[in-house]
Amino acid sequence: MTMPLEIVTLPCLSDNYAFLMHNADSGQTALVDAPEAAAIRSELERRGWGLDQILLTHHHWDHIDGVADLRTAYDPQVIGASADAHRLPDLDLAVAEGDSFTCLGEEVSVLDVSGHTIGHIAFHIPSAAAVFTADSLMALGCGRLFEGTPDQMWQSLQKLAALSGETTVYSGHEYTQSNARFALTIEPDNTALQHRCKAIDAARAKGEATVPSQLQEELDTNPFLRAHLDSLKQAVGMTGASAAEVFAEIRARKDKF
Repeated sequence: MTMPLEIVTLPCLSDNYAFLMHNADSGQTALVDAPEAAAIRSELERRGWGLDQILLTHHHWDHIDGVADLRTAYDPQVIGASADAHRLPDLDLAVAEGDSFTCLGEEVSVLDVSGHTIGHIAFHIPSAAAVFTADSLMALGCGRLFEGTPDQMWQSLQKLAALSGETTVYSGHEYTQSNARFALTIEPDNTALQHRCKAIDAARAKGEATVPSQLQEELDTNPFLRAHLDSLKQAVGMTGASAAEVFAEIRARKDKF
């Protein structure tokens, strides 16, 4: 019987996450994003794992800084967006939306989720019901729009929202508690959000990670995925506005929060 992929959430730097995936049958290991080499190498050594592939979501330093050292130590295949290749570490495989490739024996589908940056991609592994979203869709939030437009990010989030609600969302930072406080300013009467905020506070009080999350939970509580709902449009005083316009307003409010 084939073993499911083991996915490890690995804290890096001050508030980043990297993710290790391991196939016990083949003994192979892959990494999604490389914020720093030291923490990742330490965890690999502790577990007795090598490193066969590195999947990069976007070019920001806190997602790629560890690649050079890890490449020297393990010689993994490095995979990233063709649109971002000019500002990523050297890629062994450049991919774009609609492409798929094999990682640890499983098919990975590539989604363009530009908005936070242009060329940001997400990795969806249907067989594992997992999507690695980095700084696009985040736990109770979404990434700040450094390069893209609100409309681009809204369209990117719609691609992710269309996945199965049972999909586990592996995002790039421990921002959830702050995101929760903001979400309550948008939908203070959302019962599911209220319950989630209490659970987040309890987890953080114990030093526990709030990443990953479940997509259905994001659909029920994350204001950035709910901009199309009449109830949310009414809550922000934008009844009749388009979903993209409402999303832009919520993102602008978060930027000032």
